[in-house]
Amino acid sequence: MFRISLIITTYNRAAQLVAALESVVRQDLPAAEWECVVVNNRSTDDTAQRFTVFAAEHPECHLRMVDELQQGLSHARNRGIAEAQAPLVAFIDDDERIEPQFLRAYIALFDGNPTAQAAGGRIVAEYPDGRPAWLSKYTEIPIANTMDFGPEIRPFPAGRIPGGGNMAVRRAVFEVCGTFDPQLGRNGKTLSGGEETDLFARIRKRHYTLWYVPAAVMHHIIPAEKLTESYFRKLCRNIGIGQRMRASRRNRLLRAYVAELLKWGATLLLCCTMRPVQARWLLRMRREISGGLFSAAERP
Repeated sequence: MFRISLIITTYNRAAQLVAALESVVRQDLPAAEWECVVVNNRSTDDTAQRFTVFAAEHPECHLRMVDELQQGLSHARNRGIAEAQAPLVAFIDDDERIEPQFLRAYIALFDGNPTAQAAGGRIVAEYPDGRPAWLSKYTEIPIANTMDFGPEIRPFPAGRIPGGGNMAVRRAVFEVCGTFDPQLGRNGKTLSGGEETDLFARIRKRHYTLWYVPAAVMHHIIPAEKLTESYFRKLCRNIGIGQRMRASRRNRLLRAYVAELLKWGATLLLCCTMRPVQARWLLRMRREISGGLFSAAERP
């Protein structure tokens, strides 16, 4: 029986998927102890064909692809959960690569702490075309969601949650807390989000601790097209829209508005400590998030 199932959802990223799988098959965990389920979310490129070739080249690994015909990241992840055969379920995205000890680190956490129910690992951003000068640790969060809370296993800091591209959950938790909300999350080319925030809010409501696992290292590959002003503005605006949707459902819109105003105060103070180019992009980030939050509550 598998000890952990790794879920990768993919949409029209055949080349990136193969690169991610190259890191998956290098796991130092015996192949008999893990499986990898790739969920093809209506890709129209040669994703299926390239996966078939790759899987045939690695018959020792338990790699399989399933199709999810309902478009959307949450639909795809939920399909992966339904397909998973192991008691532990880990998630990465198709534009990432993981270190060889990734799966072993998560198994060690859950084996060593029977009360642990959900966890996330370290996220390192990689910029193949170079890190832009305007990027600060604040504007990097919506793009790469970098995460490093030190070398020791520990609870996640207040206000932080595991990144969607590097998280692991006991499968039984989904039976108690539910799965990903299909009304949230990316859908095709739409950059909506918030599905992980929503899930981990439900998990924390059950008083489960979210654990940080530093040895579960994931590298998030950031291409040049994700570093343009237009992409950044659209991404940040959709973050605000997602915040509004979640707050509206919980009757917490007023609280969300007040929190955003406080963030504006912090943003203006931070800008005084930064280089002008970084300050300008931080202001763009805050302006677009606010625009999404205070906009009409319609999904883009």
